[in-house]
Amino acid sequence: MLDQVHNARHNQFPAEALIGELCHDFIRLHGDRLHGDDPAIIGGIGMLESMPVTVIATNKGQTLPERLATHGGSPEPWGYRQALRLMQQAEKFHRPVLTLIDTPGAYPGKDAEDNGQAAAIAELLQASATLATPLIAVITGEAGSGGALALACGDEVWMTSKSMYSILSPEGFASILFKDVTRTSEAAALMKLTPDELLAAQVVERVMSVSAELPRQLRAALIEEFEMLQNLPPEELLARRQARFRKF
Repeated sequence: MLDQVHNARHNQFPAEALIGELCHDFIRLHGDRLHGDDPAIIGGIGMLESMPVTVIATNKGQTLPERLATHGGSPEPWGYRQALRLMQQAEKFHRPVLTLIDTPGAYPGKDAEDNGQAAAIAELLQASATLATPLIAVITGEAGSGGALALACGDEVWMTSKSMYSILSPEGFASILFKDVTRTSEAAALMKLTPDELLAAQVVERVMSVSAELPRQLRAALIEEFEMLQNLPPEELLARRQARFRKF
């Protein structure tokens, strides 16, 4: 079980590289127009073959300075507000939204909390639930807590075979439940955080095998699914999305 956790944290699909493999003519957009720009979020507009899409991805960075700047892929409030701005822009121009998620969770620093971290996540969740344009979330690595859920309130949620999705880290779960961080492996098993378990529980709709072909396969699957979702009337799209989450 810990092997799955380790694989998920390995940053197998760096955000910028994956966006480049999925989309062409990607234009990155910055900032939340309120506070600043969060390097832990990469957002912008690109072409998924002939389809314009809004892409929002968490970014862990590659070098040590990048990892420090992004807090290891943990967004701050202005990152979530940037995601909200881009989703609303996508809705205005009838573009589908793709989120690529690889984050241990929202950054818990004092500055983030002082600037409304919880409120930013809540506002993004509320907006996602009522967004009148297709939204597909793809978990490419680690996806933890509300920091990941804020970007995963989509019409469908997909995972790679070497990813994980959980309410918090296994270490945190072991500390809370057992008061013993050495029982992390046991905690991970109880959490049922693996793609196959989550697929069986219908928490996610699709698991994609990790291979050199994954970006190409993912691109083809996204185009097919977005085309189907875009053909739905907005009322039906929202009803389907909201029913998806109500069943939990």
